[in-house]
Amino acid sequence: MIKTQVQLPDELYHQAKAIAEQREWSLAEVIRRGIEYMTILYPVRTSTTPWQLPRLESDQFVGHFDELNFRELVAEEEVRGL
Repeated sequence: MIKTQVQLPDELYHQAKAIAEQREWSLAEVIRRGIEYMTILYPVRTSTTPWQLPRLESDQFVGHFDELNFRELVAEEEVRGL
């Protein structure tokens, strides 16, 4: 096992500590489980193609750029394996 050090924003630290206390886990266990969860959601890509911004299809166009939800668009592409 590798020992490492991380810096967390105060609020995130307090939330993680609260989760640990509620479940009777250590803070390290909460962090390990969080990282494990992220590796399931975002597996390491084996593709050699570099990541690019999502392509905006004509049916996704909106008049106001600030109405686009790029996180949702990227998530959809990740689910489809693009």
